[in-house]
Amino acid sequence: MDLEIKVREGKAYIQALQDSMRILPRETGEAQTELRPDSALARTRDFIKSSGKPLHISEIIKLLGKPNDKKNRVSIAGTLSSYARNRKIFTKTAPNTFGLIELGMNKNSDFSADDEQGPLMDSIPVSFGKM
Repeated sequence: MDLEIKVREGKAYIQALQDSMRILPRETGEAQTELRPDSALARTRDFIKSSGKPLHISEIIKLLGKPNDKKNRVSIAGTLSSYARNRKIFTKTAPNTFGLIELGMNKNSDFSADDEQGPLMDSIPVSFGKM
């Protein structure tokens, strides 16, 4: 009898916690899209914002003061591409060229971030490959 009472009390407590969670605002993930001050990504965002146009990875690396070698290109381009794929802060306007979502740099007329093949894909019919 005592155990049944404890079980009912436990279930009531769990229900109260679940009700409380519904009242709280949902997390929007804003904290994940904030860049650490003075990080390479934050500085890249500032460079793109001040230039007012998308920048190629070579220009970004030069502005960051890093050597333009394969290691740096792959590292920075990979991180920027990840943000662009997740539609957070950066966008990919052309191969290895990055802009800012906040400035409306969503895509170049010949290339979009969702279309890794570039302009060639525009000539393929939408129904291609579908049965």
